[in-house]
This record gives sequence, C-alpha cells and structure tokens, in this order.
Amino acid sequence: MNGKRPRPPLDEEGLRELALRYVSRFATSRAKLLSYLQRKLQERGWGGEGPADPEALVERFTDLRYVDDASYAVMKSASLARRGYGARRVAQTLRADGIAEADRVQAHAQTEKEAWSAADRFARRKRLGPYAQARPDPKQREKAIAAFLRAGHSYDMARRWIDAPPGEVPEPQE
Repeated sequence: MNGKRPRPPLDEEGLRELALRYVSRFATSRAKLLSYLQRKLQERGWGGEGPADPEALVERFTDLRYVDDASYAVMKSASLARRGYGARRVAQTLRADGIAEADRVQAHAQTEKEAWSAADRFARRKRLGPYAQARPDPKQREKAIAAFLRAGHSYDMARRWIDAPPGEVPEPQE
C-alpha cells in the first residue's frame, strides 16, 4: 500500500472546482477541457446525483467566456510562430487541440501574414541558411530542407532560406 487514501468520487461541485482550477491555470480549448474532465471522472468516479455531464459544464464555461476557442487559436498560433513554426504545423496543432475550422480562421490569417518572419526565426534558431557558418553540402541541404518542412513551412520557403548564402538574409517575396 502506498499510504495515500483514495480520492472521493467527484460530484457536481467537485467537477466544477476542477474545471475552474484548470481554466485558471492553463489557456485551453473546449476539447482539451472536456478531455481533462472526462479523465478526472474516469480516475475518481462519479458520486453525484444523476449522470455526470462534463459537456454541459464545458458549454457553461464557454458561455461565460472562460473558454474561447477562437482566442485560444490566435494565442497558440502566435506562440508557435514566435518559435519559428510554419502554417501547416500550426494548423496541425490547432486541429489536435480540437479547434473547429471556423475558430481557426483568424489564427490562419495571422500565421500566413507572419510566415516569413517565422521562417527567419526558425533559420536563426537552427543556424540554417544565412545563419549557418558555411554553405551545406548536398546531404546537409536535404536535411535542412526536411527540418523546415517538419516545422510546417512550404518547400519553396525552405529552399529560399536554405539556399541563401551565409550572412545574406533573403528578401521576402511579394
């Protein structure tokens, strides 16, 4: 025995407290909050009256604007762009976080607008292209392009950055 007493089953008040604590600590989406509540219900069980309804609680939090998927999408996409990730990687992350297509529109527009600067940050962070010490050999070039593609950038964008001579930042395309 590990010495810990088992946690009591959740009731409506306990579930609401867990949800409040979660949204106060983390920026989250509806899907992530629902997943968290379902996991807690599975771990601790339900001891309240009637069936547990985490979906209704998530809807209530959405109505109160404690959870806003569109704002979460914009914040998450800006964070990923600051780390140098491209539009495709941002879209994959938002889909994985359960953000609906309609809530991703503004985030997508922001990501597209910042694509060049995100690629610059990625190249700088990984010391590729203009930030490399020397031009890569063909094998290193392919690996660098693959890194750009994994980060969610287009092939054309990756090629322009990787083929830039060391010390010469490429000009943005119009």
